[in-house]
Amino acid sequence: MTTSTRGAGKAPAVLVLEDGRIFRGRAYGAVGATFGEAVFSTGMTGYQETLTDPSYHRQVVVMTAPHIGNTGINDEDMESKKIWVSGYVVRDPARVPSSWRSRRTLDDELDAQGVVGISGIDTRALTRHLRERGAMRVGIFSGDAVQDDAALLARVQEAPEMKGADLSAEVATTEPYVVPAIGEKKFTVAAVDLGIKGMTPHRMAERGIEVHVLPATASVEDVYAVNPDGVFFSNGPGDPATADHPVSVMRGVLERGTPLFGICFGNQILGRALGFGTFKLKYGHRGINQPVQDRTTGKVEVTAHNHGFAVDAPLDKVSDTPYGRAEVSHVCLNDNVVEGLRLLDKPAFSVQYHPEAAAGPHDAAYLFDRFVSLMEGQRA
Repeated sequence: MTTSTRGAGKAPAVLVLEDGRIFRGRAYGAVGATFGEAVFSTGMTGYQETLTDPSYHRQVVVMTAPHIGNTGINDEDMESKKIWVSGYVVRDPARVPSSWRSRRTLDDELDAQGVVGISGIDTRALTRHLRERGAMRVGIFSGDAVQDDAALLARVQEAPEMKGADLSAEVATTEPYVVPAIGEKKFTVAAVDLGIKGMTPHRMAERGIEVHVLPATASVEDVYAVNPDGVFFSNGPGDPATADHPVSVMRGVLERGTPLFGICFGNQILGRALGFGTFKLKYGHRGINQPVQDRTTGKVEVTAHNHGFAVDAPLDKVSDTPYGRAEVSHVCLNDNVVEGLRLLDKPAFSVQYHPEAAAGPHDAAYLFDRFVSLMEGQRA
C-alpha cells in the first residue's frame, strides 16, 4: 500500500474488482493505492470498532449504510491500537461529525493511519455485486496511483487471495500482557491472541477474571504456565485451514479437560480440533444485525458478526470426536451456517460471532457467564 496526503472529495479515485467491475468516486482518507479482499458490513453504527478489529486485516470494507463518519472518532472505542482494514468504502461521508465524544474526523483518522479509501460510489450496487459474485480481491487507487483500467486490473489480480492466508501472527501481540480483574479476582484465564479485540478481555475482567493474553505462537506449556482456570481462543483474520499451531494447542487443552471458550476464529479452531472441516463462505457475515438461534435454549439473538469462513459440521446430529460427543449449539437463521459448537463430555464451547459486541448488540453477553459457570463447575 502506498499513501500520500488526505484527499477526501478532492482527488479522483477508482475501485477495481478482480472480475473487472469498476466504480469511480473521490478519495477518502489517504491518497494512494491499496489491495485486499472486498467485503461488506451491514452495521449502521460502530464503524470505529469495525476499523480497529484485527479480524479485518487485509480486507477492504464496504459500508452498506450510506452515511458514515457522523460521530467522528473518539479515543475510547478503539478495539486495538490501530486501524486494520486495508481500505474503506463509503457512499456519503459526514462533512462535520456531531458527537460530544468526537476528537477528530474519520477522514483525518484514516489519513493519519495511511488507510486509502473511496467515497461517492454506489455502495448498494457494489454490495449486490459482491452478494451475487462473492467476496473477491479489490484495489482502490487515487491520485498518482490512478492509471489506465487494464493496468489497475492486472495489479488487483496479482494481489494475494484470502483463501490460504495465514494472518493471525501478523496481528497478535508479540509479548504476553495481563488485563486485571475488575473488583475481586475469581479466576485466571489464558487467552490465546489470534487477533483479539480489546473489549473481549474487558468483558471477562468485569466478571472477576484476570486475563493473561498470550501471543498466537504460545505453546501448551505457555498456556499452563499461568495456571489457568480456563483457556480462551480469540477472533482473528485469515483462513482457519492454515492455523495448524493453534489447533495443536487447543487439542492439548482439550486433552487436559480445562474449561475452554472460543470466539469467531476460535470457533473455527475448535471445529478443526474436533475433526471438522472449514470452508470459505461466498460473501461472509459482517455487521451487527445477524439473527442466530441458541439451540440449547431456542432463543433467537441479534448478534455482531465478522467472518468469511465457517465450520463444516452436521446441524442435526451429535458427532463423535476424539474428545467426546459434540453438537452444533448455534445456527445462523439467514443461511443455516454453523455459529457455535459445544462438547457434551468436556467443558468446552465456542461461537462464531462476537458476544463482546461493541458497539452492540448485547444479546449474547450471557456467553461470558456460561464460561464462568464452566470454571465454577470445574473448581467445585
